[in-house]
Amino acid sequence: QQQFAESGGGLVQPGGSLRLACVASGEISSDLIGWYRQRERREEIARVGGRAFTWYHDSVKGRFAISRDFAKRTVYLEMNNLKPEDTAVYYCSRIGYSEWGQGAQVTVSS
Repeated sequence: QQQFAESGGGLVQPGGSLRLACVASGEISSDLIGWYRQRERREEIARVGGRAFTWYHDSVKGRFAISRDFAKRTVYLEMNNLKPEDTAVYYCSRIGYSEWGQGAQVTVSS
């Protein structure tokens, strides 16, 4: 079982940027890991795995980028051109599991 700790959230104005980090308790090189966000419900917005496989929800495609650093056991979510509707608590987990950390609150507001 993995445990994850999310960080990097905050308050940002529309059009701004944030980078979230998700540190895993163990190796991540063989895992498919996703970023999720919870507003009314929790939804997956990006995933990374394999050699360089990535997937994005249409709502963030072109604005968000997922990446990982194996040595640091960390998965990142670079968020650009943020919109008020991106306001949510962001989590990460291995795909198919519910290994939720405390989450990172992102608030986009002027």
